[in-house]
Amino acid sequence: MKSENLDFLKSLLNTVSVTSQERSVQRLWRDRVKGFADRVESDAYGNVFAWLNEGGSPKIMVTGHSDEIGFMVQHISKEGFIWFTGVGGVDPALVRGQRMIVQTRQGPVLGVTGTLAPHMQDRDAKAEVPKLHDCFLDIGAKDAKEAAKLVRVGDVITFADGFEILRGDLAVARGCDNRIGIFAAAEALRLLSEEKKLDACVVAVSTVQEEIGLHGAAMAGYRVHPDAALVADVGQATDIPGVSQKRWGDVKLGKGPILGIGSANHPVLIERLEAAAGKRKIPLQYATVPRRTGTDADAIFVQRGGIPSASLGLPNRYMHSPVEVVHLDDLEKMATLMAGFCLDVKKGERFAVRL
Repeated sequence: MKSENLDFLKSLLNTVSVTSQERSVQRLWRDRVKGFADRVESDAYGNVFAWLNEGGSPKIMVTGHSDEIGFMVQHISKEGFIWFTGVGGVDPALVRGQRMIVQTRQGPVLGVTGTLAPHMQDRDAKAEVPKLHDCFLDIGAKDAKEAAKLVRVGDVITFADGFEILRGDLAVARGCDNRIGIFAAAEALRLLSEEKKLDACVVAVSTVQEEIGLHGAAMAGYRVHPDAALVADVGQATDIPGVSQKRWGDVKLGKGPILGIGSANHPVLIERLEAAAGKRKIPLQYATVPRRTGTDADAIFVQRGGIPSASLGLPNRYMHSPVEVVHLDDLEKMATLMAGFCLDVKKGERFAVRL
């Protein structure tokens, strides 16, 4: 990956973007796409839209969601400890004994999640995953008054983990789900801006509030009303110990992006994506989604009588943890595939299941 792109990706992943508090990362994304979009705008809740070749047809939306899972300050005890609740699909088993950062109006405040030393635990008791309401954050405050000067109820919290190269083209970060999606949407738009012949109008979108109900995508799908939508998100990599490929499918890092098959995924778009991938020698992997994709595609495809949509996944190890691992080559291929699809569509083309 080129250094400029890597720097942008690193900035996205190191910027806090807990659901409902996506402003900082949305500004970062907006400033990036301003360099090659014809027009950039945002809506009331902070979804950002970047338009290219606005008079073209068909209108294709390429999108990812900007928010990450995290926590929110719920209560400050009289002793100055912080109690919190989850935002999105957090795993309570990962919470204890971690460094966390509270995002406050005055700036970041470091804290640690309390845990009993092994010597103090009841070894005869059955080990159980803690409930979030039993976990607390220690920010070093001596009492509630001092703590309240630093943090307040509603401040968001993340694990302190940031972006690092694990080895080679493998990267590790908190929140690859789904800053990689907005990276891919921005990169697809950049690639298309360098093309001399583009029939389609392309709208790259960075949505908000996916992790708590796909809300930003519903707003964006209704607002843009595209002829087709490509949704970039993460997918489960199953190339690790303890995962049954018979149950979860066979998906590996470094073997290309994932195409979802079923539910919101429009069969014509899947065929066209396969053709675009073959033309550019991009390897593909597949995931079955017979009921729902679990991505913004679920909210987009039902808008305004139905929007042909397809979900593309980036293989991701350890999803919804502070150590998500992805392959940078998969990410570049995802962006290239999205751009290639947009480039290959014919002027005025529409997508429908033929009966």
